[in-house]
Amino acid sequence: MAHKIFNLFNKKNTPQNQPIPGSTQVPNSAGGYSWELDPWQRLGRFLVLGTEGGTYYVSEQKLTRENAVNVLLCLKEDYRRYLDTVVAVSAGGRAYKNDPAIFALALAAASDNPAARAAALEVLPQVARIGTHLFHFAEYVDGLRGWGRGLRRAVGQWYLNRPTDSLALQLAKYQSRDGWSHRDLLRLAHPQAASEAQNALLRWAAGKEVPLEQLSGLAEGLERLKTARSEAEVIALIRQFRAPREIVPTEYLTSPKVWEALLPGLGLTALLRNLGNLSKCGLLADGAVEAVDLVTGRMTQAEALKKARVHPLQVLAALITYQQGHGMRGGGQWTPVPRVIEALNEAFQLAFETIVPTGKRLYLGLDVSGSMSMGQVSGIPGLSPRVASAALAMATVRTESEVLIRGFSHELIKLNITPQMNLEQAVKAISNLPFGGTDCALPMLDALKHKIQADAFLVYTDNETWAGKTHPAQALQNYRKETGIQARLVVVGMAANAFTIADPNDAGMLDVVGFSTDTPSAIADFVSGRLGETVREPSEEDTTA
Repeated sequence: MAHKIFNLFNKKNTPQNQPIPGSTQVPNSAGGYSWELDPWQRLGRFLVLGTEGGTYYVSEQKLTRENAVNVLLCLKEDYRRYLDTVVAVSAGGRAYKNDPAIFALALAAASDNPAARAAALEVLPQVARIGTHLFHFAEYVDGLRGWGRGLRRAVGQWYLNRPTDSLALQLAKYQSRDGWSHRDLLRLAHPQAASEAQNALLRWAAGKEVPLEQLSGLAEGLERLKTARSEAEVIALIRQFRAPREIVPTEYLTSPKVWEALLPGLGLTALLRNLGNLSKCGLLADGAVEAVDLVTGRMTQAEALKKARVHPLQVLAALITYQQGHGMRGGGQWTPVPRVIEALNEAFQLAFETIVPTGKRLYLGLDVSGSMSMGQVSGIPGLSPRVASAALAMATVRTESEVLIRGFSHELIKLNITPQMNLEQAVKAISNLPFGGTDCALPMLDALKHKIQADAFLVYTDNETWAGKTHPAQALQNYRKETGIQARLVVVGMAANAFTIADPNDAGMLDVVGFSTDTPSAIADFVSGRLGETVREPSEEDTTA
């Protein structure tokens, strides 16, 4: 009996299916105990990671509902901080998808607080930067509130505040989405144009008859492309108007000559999405030196990637799709070009913020348990949290000089991941591994057992730990005491759930969101003790993306 009581109330080694005595731990979804994120931390996870695909333990519907409740809690507590957070994530390009930020903005625009509603509508152009974003916002907000004067005015100003060329691009390139079109929104908003050119564009978008000579920019280009009668005419119009793929008649999109004309005007995100099409039509091939040079050169320009807000996950999604030689739904086949794959690997690293090496001894622990193999990161098919964690870890492995990397579930697994590997090789290294329950304490226990000197432990996990005899926070405390090294713990959250293994009362532990563009630099700053955090200033939207 005395032994059993000691086990239940041992503050140094508590089974993970029990809370640490005296702590504020709560049950997690796997039956273990973790700390609960504060609402603002969880808001950050939701905005960056979203809820698509759910998790191993929680359905997508339930996870979305839980996050929506938390979002409303933050909105009610401090709407200005809430909106600042939404804008920072969205305008700063920190998330792979803008949908969670748009949804959060729509909730604020439907708030019971008039000041919150007004503030939300004021920042609408910063979050809904392109037509597709505006349609998403309309769909969300339409289900939450009526179309009052303030909302109609904000949508109208979205159109009116754009220069004529930018307005033409938005109207022609992004014509409809989610059951909404510019015609629908313009009929609701009734914006009053400030110039004849602007008026002509808005009338055209609303479905009115407008003489071709009154149109400008891509609106004119779209109308001319509709009546083009030959490939040569289409190519000439593409070059004249620097037309994007979206306004080119579908029947011409199998032509390598048409894609060659499109290539110089493709934004970087559009380029990444269309690598398969470029190879499928034969323009991008091993022998096509000029096209390959152009594509790979553009993808590996760090400043261009930042200006276009290319997120690391966009590169990773492109890599996963392109190297398999067919679309995610199996449509279309192509032969991948090795140099393009190499460029994608380089672009992935460049898409993160600049990482200053810490010079510290790092132990990277990748959770490869069963729960990490389920669900999707940001809704990307084939990108489970397990695969994503290996890719994200490579950003650190390639930067730091002293890194030990291991996988863990209920046992520790040696991972043969080196800085010389590309992403495909790193992902293969963590595929087809045996897995079971989750014990996030294993990295610290392993380091203590084998006398491994580590200044920091980086644990990539969904925080659903339950299988160990000691909590991760306790294992870290024991490691510090036994070695005399004041090691730090960084928990890299790979799912938008509410839990963390990082003790919020320990200044030497940090919880960060997996796959924010600033995650590796935030980790490096914390581990090295540098104060502050490198923040990428919002840049002008790449309108050709």
